[in-house]
Amino acid sequence: MTKILNYLWRFWLIILAFVLTIILGLPVYILSLKKSTFKYAHVLIRIWCYGMFFGMGLRYELINLTDKKIDKNTQYVIISNHTSIMDIMLPCILFPNHQLCYVGKKELEKIPIFGTIYKRICVMVDRSSARSRADVYRRCAEKMEEGNSIVLFPEGGVPDDTSVVLDEFKDGAFTLSSKHHSPIAVFTFIGLKEMFPFDNSKGYPGKVKVFFNDILEPTNSPKDLKLSAFETIKKTLTEHS
Repeated sequence: MTKILNYLWRFWLIILAFVLTIILGLPVYILSLKKSTFKYAHVLIRIWCYGMFFGMGLRYELINLTDKKIDKNTQYVIISNHTSIMDIMLPCILFPNHQLCYVGKKELEKIPIFGTIYKRICVMVDRSSARSRADVYRRCAEKMEEGNSIVLFPEGGVPDDTSVVLDEFKDGAFTLSSKHHSPIAVFTFIGLKEMFPFDNSKGYPGKVKVFFNDILEPTNSPKDLKLSAFETIKKTLTEHS
């Protein structure tokens, strides 16, 4: 019975995503044609994220592990661990006053409608191409000049091995922070891995724990930033999973 309910839940995901994309896709597509209207496209994208996350029966509890506050007038590099396709919804929900630009893999541009919009508003990277990886910094800098905060999952994607608690971090987010003097907002998501990986036949809707770990100030040492962020998220996962 649990397995049947899980497949029904996944089927609902497909219906929900289809309906929301059909309703919001055309206006977002039009608003993404010009940089001057990007901010309006982002409002609709945020609505899409709210609809997907809460429409799937998911909820979240925000737990602050720091006294630092998010400043709505500051541009951040936003990072977290990455365990589920639903992770991408949370930054839009957690940062309602920030225009966000995601850095994601180039393969996503192949998705109908979504891929076209994604290509215009986000920064794509072909991880098999050194040239593409190197060009990410320039394109992210352009996005930040347009008023965006940058969202990066430093693991590079959801680990194929579901037993991996936290995969090795890549350098991108930390190099970007150092080069452009942007603070890093560090979050840890706990619970989505158990609820919604596609290979989990026991997935179920529920409450996600979102830990706001810290805001790391930019330094001249991306390696130190990466180590600090990795250890911070790893400690939270160890203590609260």
